[in-house]
Amino acid sequence: MGDRLPIAADPADAYHTPVLLSQVLEGLNVKPGAWIVDCTVGGGGHTEALLARSAPDGRVLGIDADPAAIRRVSVRFADALASSRLVLHQSEFVRLEEVAAAHAFAPVDGVLFDLGVSSFQLQTPERGFSFSQAGPLDMRFDPAQPLSAADIVNEWDEQALADLIFRYGEEPQGRRIARCLVQNRPFTTTAQLAEAIEKAVGGRRGARIHPATRTFQALRIVVNHELQQIEGVLPQALRILRPGGRLAVISFHSLEDRIVKQWMNDEARTYVSDPTRLHGGYERQPTLRILTRKPIVASDDEVSRNPRSRSARLRVAEKLPPI
Repeated sequence: MGDRLPIAADPADAYHTPVLLSQVLEGLNVKPGAWIVDCTVGGGGHTEALLARSAPDGRVLGIDADPAAIRRVSVRFADALASSRLVLHQSEFVRLEEVAAAHAFAPVDGVLFDLGVSSFQLQTPERGFSFSQAGPLDMRFDPAQPLSAADIVNEWDEQALADLIFRYGEEPQGRRIARCLVQNRPFTTTAQLAEAIEKAVGGRRGARIHPATRTFQALRIVVNHELQQIEGVLPQALRILRPGGRLAVISFHSLEDRIVKQWMNDEARTYVSDPTRLHGGYERQPTLRILTRKPIVASDDEVSRNPRSRSARLRVAEKLPPI
């Protein structure tokens, strides 16, 4: 993973080990003086490395929807904040252009997304993200959001729940789970929900992952509008990059990765088919050069040290200059 970074004094930082760290730094080609946007600060692992690699005068704009993440990172990197090498902003990353403009932080040399839920969120029971620890059924990145997982589980009808679980969790037993939830609600805790799902699918039976994994994932994605935010922010990231700047996206879910892959492929195309045109399409100027034809995945060694990296997929692209 490259040079080991200093161990932070804050015990909360032990919750977060940055995924694919050396690959991210290489992919973004971070150099001294670089301006980088970390759109998903989380525990600050990538942020720390970006600050170190861009030293002495590089800058990082850190964005996170979770106010608790912003507070923790503010304490952890107080010196970088004081020197203006780090700027933090609590916001959904779909407001990327607006946030960058507010801080006069554009154009930039790199943009990073580490999608999904952070280790700290998973291991903080009161946030309600994990089925392994009892907590309120919440799952909101930003507690100010109106919709929680409890609202969905307890109020949506059976068909809507089944569709959600099947589509966003890619759970083949979505209908059975939805029927069980409707029959046994209301649910107030993650433990209650996980137990009901386990019963709905007939127990674990030696499964590698907990039976509730996909349903919890689906709920979190919908609560936080994650896929819509990814679709909305990628064009913004392209616009704030300077020519030659790079975009790196780490995804943990096939639906996320599919969106990123398709968008990058579209932006890298030199020809677009159009059945309404006489000759079937037209030439176009590509805006991106894809640097990872196949996504970068974690090594066996990294997975053994950080199981969260098992499903991580990193894609990197470079903004092309206009002709």
